[in-house]
Amino acid sequence: MKKWLIMLAGVALFISGCRVEVEEEAPPSAEGSQEQVEHDGWNTDFEGAKATAKAEGKYMLIDFSGSDWCGWCVKLDKEVFSQNIFKAYAEGNLVLMLADFPRDKSNQSVGVQKQNQALAEQFGIQGFPTVYILDPDGTPVDKTGYQAGGPGAYVEYIKKVIAGAKK
Repeated sequence: MKKWLIMLAGVALFISGCRVEVEEEAPPSAEGSQEQVEHDGWNTDFEGAKATAKAEGKYMLIDFSGSDWCGWCVKLDKEVFSQNIFKAYAEGNLVLMLADFPRDKSNQSVGVQKQNQALAEQFGIQGFPTVYILDPDGTPVDKTGYQAGGPGAYVEYIKKVIAGAKK
């Protein structure tokens, strides 16, 4: 019996070890770098952003981010959200909402912190970055995160999501 348990444990370790080897390597952590990408043009008031989206008939993009500690969040901001291709598309087509969970909360009001926590619970956020696209009525139509390919590919992805939601 002990022999079987030892063999089973060995197989489990072997399988989990192989899985780790084939997983994509995460980008370096932003922790300790105090690097934070500015989110110019991004709303931090969910209800205000939702009202604007409805009034203007635009889709809303919510970025759930850990802007000063999450390596993938920093990568998404630098490669996509801060690029002119994305900004130009977003300006005419999206209402942008940032639900940020920074380690350094000194520049974030208690009200925004509470709102973001409630939004994370409402949307079932389990990791960062998580990006939701909502229709003009506030109904989620897609959930994604970091995607390789840069701002052009990200914009095309969003366009396809919106086109599919309008059908």
